[in-house]
Amino acid sequence: MKRVAIIGGGIAGLSAAYYLEKMRRNGADLQWVLLEKSARLGGVIATEQHDGFVLEAGPDSFLSIKPDGARLCQELGLGDQLISSNDAGRKTYILVKNRLVPIPQGLEFMVPTRIWPMATTPLFSFATKLRMATEWFTSGNKNAADESVGSFVRRHFGQEMVDRVAEPLLAGVYGGDVENLSVHAVLPRFAEMERESGSLVRATLQAKARARSSAKPGIKSPPLFTSLKNGMQQMVDALISALPKSSIRMQQQNVIVRAAVDDWQVESSGSTEKFQAVILAVPAPSAAALLLEVHPGLTKGLSRIEYTSSAAVALAYTQADLPEGHGFLVPRSEGRKMMACTFVHKKFPHRTPGDAKLLRCFFSSSRIPELLTYSEDDLEKIARKELREILGLASEPLFGRSFRWDRAMAQYETGHLERVAEMERIITGTPGLHIIGNSFHGIGVPDCIKSARLAVEQITSGVSQPAPV
Repeated sequence: MKRVAIIGGGIAGLSAAYYLEKMRRNGADLQWVLLEKSARLGGVIATEQHDGFVLEAGPDSFLSIKPDGARLCQELGLGDQLISSNDAGRKTYILVKNRLVPIPQGLEFMVPTRIWPMATTPLFSFATKLRMATEWFTSGNKNAADESVGSFVRRHFGQEMVDRVAEPLLAGVYGGDVENLSVHAVLPRFAEMERESGSLVRATLQAKARARSSAKPGIKSPPLFTSLKNGMQQMVDALISALPKSSIRMQQQNVIVRAAVDDWQVESSGSTEKFQAVILAVPAPSAAALLLEVHPGLTKGLSRIEYTSSAAVALAYTQADLPEGHGFLVPRSEGRKMMACTFVHKKFPHRTPGDAKLLRCFFSSSRIPELLTYSEDDLEKIARKELREILGLASEPLFGRSFRWDRAMAQYETGHLERVAEMERIITGTPGLHIIGNSFHGIGVPDCIKSARLAVEQITSGVSQPAPV
């Protein structure tokens, strides 16, 4: 029998447990144990219900284009609970000199694809608009070296595009700094476009033309985001319900991992057990600490992956005069503490009772280094002050709720993929060791689920299966 230890009970660890348990129930000769240091499972995924409001403490959805999230929900019997973002009403603003300017139609992340909206938008200066027009004539770049997202965008469209589009958009995803984030890891599609075509505008328009010509009549594009009716916690609860409680151990402190001759020794809460495989589903710094006695190169590589901490403030109102759309982004250059604000009731209808409004404001340690020292009351005061200055929203909220997360978001800094490739070579030469979650290949919920699924497929490939009847 193969015994597997899963360390970490966030979405990656729970997914790994689910896939292992599925294999075990189908007759695979294996046993698994999940060790979680805290008193709850789910990691940064947590939902609170408050007088008809659905409050997300962590991610409120996942990208629909990545299939592992919805696929797992379907397997868990949550297919009828999946909901789509209200893309028909999607409109996002950028704060520019304390004024909300809508992102113009046809701007696909940072690539302009329509002439008139770009020519008339107040988001960009004439110099940047001219830079957009001449980008079409950019020649191919065969240089395979990695660089920062900031450097990459600046070469194509100038500093203003970095400040007003790339930085706030990616800050909302990674909570970090575009001058450090790796273009190969964060924007691989754009890096490939540059290698093949030179011009991002030309490559994007060609890709859109190919998509139109191959589109099947009557087939709608998937929504941008998918979530669950009663919040992302539904996924966590369904996973927990699908697992035997006897295999989950909570509040496991001082976990130590050691490589034995043909096994792994895992010590937790004073007891030591042998396993044939270990799955680390914890942030990279925690994984590095666990592997101190296993391989110094792996520990060094994991230690280089930086993380930012984050906070979200939910504010509920009976009435609030808000612009159309899903919310706004705040560039670093505006000098504010808030990074973004989502109008939850517009992005996902039915998350509030009646006509009530729900706003969700985001903060990161990349802008507020001392973020985790702020109290919930401090964060709410900052959010309300900046909403008043940006939106003119002076009314008293029904209630406020703040959530803080330490080391929540991995930062894929320049050279990340090369460092990951080296670590994966070490892992390949270390039988039975698997690292999953957001450390290597994507920080979203579907990415974490996929990493768990692939690890379990590797583990169970050599496990005896029941003979066919």
